[in-house]
Amino acid sequence: MNQTPRILNRLLLGLIGALLMAVGVATTLLMFPAAARWWRSVAVELGEGIDGLLQQTTLDGQRDSWLWIVLALVMLLIVACMVGWIAAQGRGRSGTLAQDDNPADASGEAAGRVIINGSVAEQALKAALQERGDLVNAAVTTYVFDGEPALRIRVFPRSGVSPHEVATEVTDLVEALDLLVGRQTPVLISISAGARTRFTRTERVR
Repeated sequence: MNQTPRILNRLLLGLIGALLMAVGVATTLLMFPAAARWWRSVAVELGEGIDGLLQQTTLDGQRDSWLWIVLALVMLLIVACMVGWIAAQGRGRSGTLAQDDNPADASGEAAGRVIINGSVAEQALKAALQERGDLVNAAVTTYVFDGEPALRIRVFPRSGVSPHEVATEVTDLVEALDLLVGRQTPVLISISAGARTRFTRTERVR
């Protein structure tokens, strides 16, 4: 339900995985004498080429090549991109469950706005769920889904408890919350296996 860039994450993980596999295969090949001899000859040529490039890019009166400055800037750019990528993870959290604007009308009623904080629903549902003896733990979070507030409810039932019954009873709690708030909120009910549970994870979307 959040706005984590999953496609970008999978692409980056795939590229990193392919790179690590290539490094592993190359390292394994170096165990063979023929590959080791080839690498020694290639390494010598690469070293000579790098030394020549550094000498060609050294300015008059300077000891070091300006390529080191470019490399430092590239590393800073990579760090900035990584920070931005980390900040993009898990976006979509919201602190508002519902709001209603009431404009002034001819009857003289004053304009105003009513806002129901997401923590109201989170604390109410979590308190009701934690009173159940068939659950190990429960977590409720408010997200923005398609521009509207939505709830994600994660429950961790004990071993042997029917996931279908848990989902039905959690749905009843959500419907009671809808009556209290005065509007229906999209909900994702996630039933997960925790350290002390042993059945397959299931999900229900309302």
